[in-house]
Amino acid sequence: MEKCTFRTIEVKGDALVMLDQTLLPLEEKYIEAYTVEDVYDCIKRLAVRGATAIGVAGGYGMWLAAKEVLQGLSDDKPLSPEELYVVSIALDERAAYLNSSRPTAVNLSYAIGRVMDEYRRLEESLSSDKEGIARQYVTASDIINTIFDAADRIRIEDDECCMSKGEYGLTLLKPGMRILTHCNAGGLATTGFGGAFAPIYMGQERGYGFKVYCDETRPLLQGARLSSWELSKMGVDTTVICDNMAATLMSQGMIDCVIVGCDRMAANGDGANKIGTLGLAVLAKEYGIPFYMNVPTSTLDMNTKTGADIVIEQRAPEEVTELWYEKRMVPEGVKVFNPAFDVTDHSLITAVITEKGVLYPPYEESIRAVMEGDR
Repeated sequence: MEKCTFRTIEVKGDALVMLDQTLLPLEEKYIEAYTVEDVYDCIKRLAVRGATAIGVAGGYGMWLAAKEVLQGLSDDKPLSPEELYVVSIALDERAAYLNSSRPTAVNLSYAIGRVMDEYRRLEESLSSDKEGIARQYVTASDIINTIFDAADRIRIEDDECCMSKGEYGLTLLKPGMRILTHCNAGGLATTGFGGAFAPIYMGQERGYGFKVYCDETRPLLQGARLSSWELSKMGVDTTVICDNMAATLMSQGMIDCVIVGCDRMAANGDGANKIGTLGLAVLAKEYGIPFYMNVPTSTLDMNTKTGADIVIEQRAPEEVTELWYEKRMVPEGVKVFNPAFDVTDHSLITAVITEKGVLYPPYEESIRAVMEGDR
């Protein structure tokens, strides 16, 4: 498959380099992050966004954190037990700090937790079970390299996951389909070929001739700014619509299916995605249109029973009142409600596309099976 002409996240030397998505589509500019604070800022202000991309950024953010914590220590000098204890505390603090940048997307906590688990395994393997005394060959390089390797594996797995979801997702599509998307779940939301867009790109390469309608996705306009940008770069027939136009297109028979991403899916199949997703799901059911949610297994949260348990991020009112306007468009003093996500009930989801296959209702059973490795 032809690769995207951009790279969302990559490591160059000592820096984590990320495409600044706040400047798209007018400017393609890359940010060099050298500290965990840099990564926090990029995630918080949506310079890097999308569930799996945030996770990858979080993993590499812990690599930068480790380099910061271990700065000034010799790369190959053994760490004392006291030094190792201080390092562990500092890494835990930075992990909690970085994880607080976006509370809804489970991939961030998943990636940070996975990287820290690798560090803990290193720490345990280099310690005495009885006395807890660090062995003589525990070095700063051991820690930095372990954390980097763990983060890098998450990125590689994301690339592989995108390709697999693309193949499975394409089995649900037919040539010439008219597809509605919401927000951005493409290459910009991952480090590979995109989640929900991967089957579209594969179909494009194989001559399916899809026509894609992008919801603009208020208030941050991820559909208008980001999805249309990358889809058009990949040669896909793309049309942007305002969010409130979707019902009209559906009622006129102009939409064959809806494909969206997901930032956290509960064990029962309820899925949290960008605000406005729920409305599309309700409309799709009304008009008998398949509604597909693209969800890597790293986004399936078995510790969250239902969507009611998902914490929804509340964002700044300025995103609604003035961010994309030359002048403020809401009177001063008027309150603004600005949740970043809504939760789509599992009953509204036709199928869930994962890298391990397509899941169908009842989702409590199919999700459990895929997470337990029974399929």
